[in-house]
Amino acid sequence: MRVFVTGATGFVGSAVVRELLDAGHQVVGLARSDRSAAALKDAGAEAHRGDLDDLDALRAGAAAADGVIHLAFVHDFDRYDEAALIDRRAIEALGEELAGSDRPFVVTSGTALVAPGRVATEEDPAHAPQAASRASEQAALAFAERGVRVSAVRLSPTVHGEGDHGFVPRLIEIAREKGVSGYPGDGANRWPAVHRTDAARLFRLALESAPTGARFHGVAEEGVPVREIAEAIGRGLGLPVTSVAPEDVPGHFGWISAFWSLDIPASGRLTRERLGWEPTGEKLIADLDAGHYFR
Repeated sequence: MRVFVTGATGFVGSAVVRELLDAGHQVVGLARSDRSAAALKDAGAEAHRGDLDDLDALRAGAAAADGVIHLAFVHDFDRYDEAALIDRRAIEALGEELAGSDRPFVVTSGTALVAPGRVATEEDPAHAPQAASRASEQAALAFAERGVRVSAVRLSPTVHGEGDHGFVPRLIEIAREKGVSGYPGDGANRWPAVHRTDAARLFRLALESAPTGARFHGVAEEGVPVREIAEAIGRGLGLPVTSVAPEDVPGHFGWISAFWSLDIPASGRLTRERLGWEPTGEKLIADLDAGHYFR
């Protein structure tokens, strides 16, 4: 299968590209710079120049592909609403190009705000009252009735592994800055986690065999207590570990406090049953204890 991948040089995207190539697929990755294009070619993929604002480039990439995986997103929390709008327009452009073709289209979403306070499942709709303004799933799944084999992969807030530059590295930076590894309150709130190689395999399986309209959870661990994450960071940095009072959490952690305080466990049981996906990568705490996050 010839697969067009956006976000192909990102932390998760580069693992997806490797997974697809190793499975015998051809990969064309969206590249917004010479550096990205070179990285794709070095990996054995083709480069297609453009970015998420270039809707013509997105349409052309989809038109020449047997399937599309959309991973790119503008990760700028200072202009999140704008980033969400860019994402929606990109999904609509890709979906319009695929309409009526029955080609697979896999989009990326997240488990974090699906059902805070209880275990989220694949059956929970994306439009739950607590859901964020990002509307990747809603925009994409609208094409299920327009002849597109569309599915959504909801990733854990912690997709971990060497090269990670997401939430956990930010928590490590804060611990270095503050001289302590902190957790909110009693630290009992939980975060799901998945290794990037397991996430990559899930995207491939969804591309190859997901039914139209399906939602999947990239969740290997249902809920790791954030206190345990803070303790692993403390071990890695040789710093004391401490509770941060709820009223002090925003000042201590900054923008990430809104996520770090959430209890957001999620299940991946139905994903395992429906796709035969079995996570085999290291668990989050073991990955932190391996030391590469602190080099």
